[in-house]
Amino acid sequence: MSHNHKSQKFGLVFSLSIILNTLYVIVEFFYGMRVDSSALIADAWHNASDVFSLILAWIAYKLTLIPANNRFTYGYQKTTVLVSFLNGAIIIIAAFFIAWEAIQKLNSANEIPGELIIYVSIIGLFINTGTALLFWNSQKNDLNMRGAFLHMAADAGVTLAVLCGGLSIKFLDLEWIDPLLSILIVIVIIYSSWGLLKESLYLLIDAVPKHLDLEKIKFEVLNFDGVLAVKSIHIWALSTTQTTASMILQVNPGTSDVSVKEISGRLTEKFKLQKTTIELQYED
Repeated sequence: MSHNHKSQKFGLVFSLSIILNTLYVIVEFFYGMRVDSSALIADAWHNASDVFSLILAWIAYKLTLIPANNRFTYGYQKTTVLVSFLNGAIIIIAAFFIAWEAIQKLNSANEIPGELIIYVSIIGLFINTGTALLFWNSQKNDLNMRGAFLHMAADAGVTLAVLCGGLSIKFLDLEWIDPLLSILIVIVIIYSSWGLLKESLYLLIDAVPKHLDLEKIKFEVLNFDGVLAVKSIHIWALSTTQTTASMILQVNPGTSDVSVKEISGRLTEKFKLQKTTIELQYED
């Protein structure tokens, strides 16, 4: 598949998913506010956060296509880390407000039309499942696509829970289940967003990304003939999808076959490190 065709396909999948889910978030917010359903409002926030995540994933892909310049020598990829951090922070703050309101309603549950919740949830279930399927083939070979697929699949599961709540309200008159579901959705939101917030903060201060083991990378480098020691090594994220490294290696002065290109290639192959800078120091 050509680069342009791949870009167009990604653009179509992301655009369709973002449009469909944005429309559903608007519908869910509208009816949630109209009937005062904490579960619908909480699920709308959950879906809104994932729409934002979809947008971030698409931006991350597009930013990798913009070349570096004299001002931004690494390009613009790291803006995705900053936006990810802001996304996580905003969603967690909103989740606490939703939880507070839901707790208030536990003691005085309002009469909520379960039938309306059922209809809105069924629409959401079809949209979330459909958009998850859009990413099904691409998610097997692309990390960004896999993240988008998992977000949509999780949304479908949460919406299914809201649907069950609507059925319970309509047929069993369990009005208290609406704020309870809202609190459970808030727990899901905080759990998923906390990881995003924490990892984004780590990447912003140039911590080693959590999927990489520094000692394993050192061990791999020391396996090359002629490399005596790793005197210095730094690993940091260029973006949410790209990681680079810089290292100083002490090599045997009697060895002339230490290949920077070979070491860099091995690190790219095994650890997905990109644009690795390696300095060789020949010391007696």
